[in-house]
Amino acid sequence: MHGHHSHGPQGHSHAPADFGRAFAIGIVLNVGFVAVETAYGLMAGSMALLADAGHNLSDVLGLVIAWVGVGLAKRMPSRRFTYGLRGSTILSALFNGLLLLVAVGAIAFEAITRLGAPQPVAGGTVIVVACIGIIINTVTALLFVRGRKGDLNIRGAFVHMAADATVSLGVVVGALAMMATGAYWIDPVISLVIAAIILWNTWGLLIGSVKMSLAAVPPGIDPEAVEASLIALPGVTHVHDLHIWPMSTTQTLLTVHLVMPGGHPGDAYLFDVQSRLAHDFHIGHATIQIEINDAGDCQLHPACEV
Repeated sequence: MHGHHSHGPQGHSHAPADFGRAFAIGIVLNVGFVAVETAYGLMAGSMALLADAGHNLSDVLGLVIAWVGVGLAKRMPSRRFTYGLRGSTILSALFNGLLLLVAVGAIAFEAITRLGAPQPVAGGTVIVVACIGIIINTVTALLFVRGRKGDLNIRGAFVHMAADATVSLGVVVGALAMMATGAYWIDPVISLVIAAIILWNTWGLLIGSVKMSLAAVPPGIDPEAVEASLIALPGVTHVHDLHIWPMSTTQTLLTVHLVMPGGHPGDAYLFDVQSRLAHDFHIGHATIQIEINDAGDCQLHPACEV
């Protein structure tokens, strides 16, 4: 067996866009709003406002975690961390999902407790503060809109802020309903709705980050299409040990063994394959091993028994 390990000129994808300024602005805006919302929530006796303030606080922590992940991902590789700390963005997305689950539990518990003893709420104050929240959360969400499709970590920040804007709108609707009907049980019910919205928007983020942390093929990449593209290459008779996994929330790696009985095709051939993988599948870091016969070990292939 003849093996060749190579990284072509496109073997490394570009670093993710810098959202440092967006994170800084979002954190400052939301910290200020959390303080205002908490104070007025206590004065107005609104569980919905306090629930939203608690969620906004968790989002501040989430923004900090996501920002730290982006910063760590820029660290250069070392002898111990040979890929650098790019996987920090995956951990950030996972921590954000878990953090939001804790927030959901706390909000739901308090709301259910409050349902048993509804208390009067200053509807006018609630409406004013919640409207401010709509503006701040919408502005913050827009800071991350351009990066939401290509980076799970950035998408987490965007989803949180967009959900918060929707939640604040729900608080306004609930306050108007209470003022019109005098039914104060609406306030804790709105809190439960908030918890449900957070859970709904968090679930995809949590599942996606768990899959990434388990080295699943990133969404948007069809492993069967990748395999078909490789086996169609000139001189290739078989493909095995094909592995595709995320190095970070923006970068994808691939390793594969190509069986080529005619012998090693040369570096130019390998560079061309890597360029195709980068162009067709957005796989920026590919390691290819060439084998003369099909006697390679494939214990990690799905079709092989372990």
